[in-house]
Amino acid sequence: MKKIIVPIIIVIFVLLYSSLFIVKEGNRAIVTRFGEILKSSNNSIADIIKPGLHFKLPLFDKVTMLSALVQTMDEKSDRFFTREKKDVIIDYYVKWKIQDFGKFFLATGGGNLVNANNLLQKRVVDLLRGEIGKQTISDIVSEKRDQTMQTVLKSVQKSGQSLGIDVIDARIKKINLPDEISESIYARMRAERNSIATQYRSEGKEQAERIKADANLTVAKILADANKKALIIKGKADASVAKMYVNAFKDYPDFYSFVRSLQAYQQSFDSKQDVMILNPNTDFFKFMKAPTKQ
Repeated sequence: MKKIIVPIIIVIFVLLYSSLFIVKEGNRAIVTRFGEILKSSNNSIADIIKPGLHFKLPLFDKVTMLSALVQTMDEKSDRFFTREKKDVIIDYYVKWKIQDFGKFFLATGGGNLVNANNLLQKRVVDLLRGEIGKQTISDIVSEKRDQTMQTVLKSVQKSGQSLGIDVIDARIKKINLPDEISESIYARMRAERNSIATQYRSEGKEQAERIKADANLTVAKILADANKKALIIKGKADASVAKMYVNAFKDYPDFYSFVRSLQAYQQSFDSKQDVMILNPNTDFFKFMKAPTKQ
């Protein structure tokens, strides 16, 4: 009897163990029985098993785990042709996650991530090829690149719904150009930048000359006003001095005659090399003679 009980217990334990399965956090599970997806009343496609401990029929049920986390499709570089019929090599990535697990399970052949990435990559490449074909190389390497990827992202999001996928983001990582195309683009960019720099220098020089001319005009006006005021002040001072001389010499005419004679002597005998032949008895030398006694 004991020999029979022990195998029975072992079989029960094995069946019980094989009937249990755990869905980890961040995952979802779909159970198939005889190749058919088990459905629930809430989902017409599949019964989505949430994280936790669950039961299944051993030997008959197969559990497929699906990740609910964000996936990254980071494929190798692909070659595209621009509107100018020139090729560019573009690195890109796409971030996505499963939105409808039942639809994803059916569309990818049982929830195969490799199949999902291949299907999504084909759609992204087709959409990206169409958008790149509308752009020039200058557009792709400029700020229009982000606009292109936004257009591709919206189209991929609509396309991904048929796979049960929610495409979160799609971006270009790097753009590689053939050497001859790169050199021609860089040469044109350098020429454009040099033209802009020359224009800025010309405008700056023009403004500098204008500022300098305004400053010189302002200085000239200030100096002219200062000279005008100085001449007016000097004229008034000379007039005051002349008036003082007139008043002084008016009261003392002999003193005025004496001062004027001294000034004449100073101007006449200023140079030591001058030779003058004059009659000493003239009035010019009257103040150089000894005074007569009265």
